[in-house]
Formats: sequence, structure tokens, C-alpha cells
Amino acid sequence: MSQQYPEQIWQNGRIKPWADATVHVMSHALHYGSSVFEGIRSYETSGAGKPDGAAIFRLTDHIKRLFASAKIYDIVIPYTVDELSAACRDVIKANGLRKAYLRPIAFRGLGGFGLSAETPTDVAIAAWQMGPYLGAGVLEAGIDACVSSWQRFAPNTIPAGAKAGGNYLSGQLVAREARRLGFGEGIALASTGLLSEGAGENLFLVFEGALHTPPVSAALLNGITRNTIITLARTVGIDVIERDIPREYLYLCDELFMCGTAAEITPIRSVDGKPVGVGKPGPVTNRLQDLFFGLFNGRTEDRWGWLEPVEG
Repeated sequence: MSQQYPEQIWQNGRIKPWADATVHVMSHALHYGSSVFEGIRSYETSGAGKPDGAAIFRLTDHIKRLFASAKIYDIVIPYTVDELSAACRDVIKANGLRKAYLRPIAFRGLGGFGLSAETPTDVAIAAWQMGPYLGAGVLEAGIDACVSSWQRFAPNTIPAGAKAGGNYLSGQLVAREARRLGFGEGIALASTGLLSEGAGENLFLVFEGALHTPPVSAALLNGITRNTIITLARTVGIDVIERDIPREYLYLCDELFMCGTAAEITPIRSVDGKPVGVGKPGPVTNRLQDLFFGLFNGRTEDRWGWLEPVEG
């Protein structure tokens, strides 16, 4: 089946037809991975106190992180946070979308040819419809995961705190190995041999009703969904502990799930063929899913202003 692309995309300051958003093959980013990007979701919202209609989840936080990632790599973005936030809204409206996945990207374009060459920065924002990232039904049933043979990069080599295109070569190795072996997703260890994150998702383990998650020093991206879950959990009295976690605790925890903008909250029912807990999503995972998705239908109060309306 061929991919159904949206009709319009935002590129370098204007909305244009999808097919016209071209990049030169000698662009710096294509050769050296010099890009930074974000993944953002827009949800249909309803319920008391909700903006009613399409709202982008934590849009400002995502765009600010885009600028933070660019700062690490000295990529100068020629727009403001407000301008890119408006562009995100514009591309959703241009494609007539309500539920959508957004992909802002800034990258070094065509200029010099060396690693440190000066080039202009190109910026684009795409929006399209996307269901659960890891497949239909996984939010309810969970996935089977494996620990990858590929480790994450060591400290002071590639900054894991930047959401940079080149970082995802690591994620590709983890994800493609998992698919080849018949698993839904892969889990990577840090260079220390301790838990890091999934191919493109953060990890949470449940022990006796408390959430345990690896620290940001474990070569992982400090995800916005990760922060959302920590915030929601503490709001309802669930303890959250950030700590180093050995691999074998994946087999010993009561519950386990991955999270991210694309993956949302995806339960993991087994790791390396060993069942997690009773082998199906548990009560803490289900509670956090209810709290998270409740933000969009009024069951959970958005006391943090995370929902940013597309209109207005």
C-alpha cells in the first residue's frame, strides 16, 4: 500500500504543496546528520474546561526543546518560538486535520561541504494523521520487547539530551533488530550496561505501586511525555523514583511500559520472552493511561495549560 501524504507542508516561512518541499542532495544535514527535530501530537478535545476542538499537546514545550537542541549544535533557527508555534497551527489547518502528528525540523542546508562549514538553516513542519506508533491495539494489549545487542552512546560523545537526527541512527539499529527478531520494540542499555531507553521511547518500571525510571544521565532523551507521566503520577500520589536500573529488573518488575509522543503510553507484556508481571498491562499502567488520555476528554483537569488550541 502506498503512503498517503498530506497535501500541504510548511517550509521556510510559507505553506506549499507537499511535493514542492524539496532539499538539495548536497545539503549538510543529509551527509552529516546535522538536524534537530520534534514530534508533537494534536488531539481532539472535549469536556469541561477544555478548549473544544483540536489542541496541540505541550506545543510550546516542544518548540522550546527544538531551540535547546539547536543550541547544543550551534544551529541558528531563523524564527522565534511564537513563529514556529503559529506555523504548527497553520499546517494543521491547511491540511484540514484535527488529530495529527507534527514534525518540525531544522537542519543545515546547502552551503559549504566540510563538517564545520557554514550553511543556511532550513526549517520545515509537516502534519499528518497517525494512529498508535507501535501498531493497532498495542495501547490496550501491550507489546513484546527485547533487549537490544546495541548499546547507547557513552557520556561526552553524542549528547543524548538533544533531539538530533544523527542520534536516531542508534534508534534505527535498536528498532530494526527488534523487528527482525519478531519483537514489537527494542530496549537499549547505556554504555554502563544499565537501562537506558527504548529505540525512541522512555521506560517506566512498576514495583509495588511505585514508578521507577532511569535518570537522564543514562544516555536518554528527557522526554516531554516522560515529564508528563511523572507529573501526573505525583499528582495522584504515585511515587516516582529516578535511579540506575540493572537489566534484570526488566524481568522482575510488576509492570513495564514505554512512553513518548508517538508511542504515547504503550504497555510491555514481555521482555526477551519472559512475561512482565502477569503478562498483561497492569493497574498502574492503566491508571496512568486513563490520566493521560483523560486530558483530552475532560476526565483529567489540565491544570498546567498543556493543551494549546489550534484555533486562536
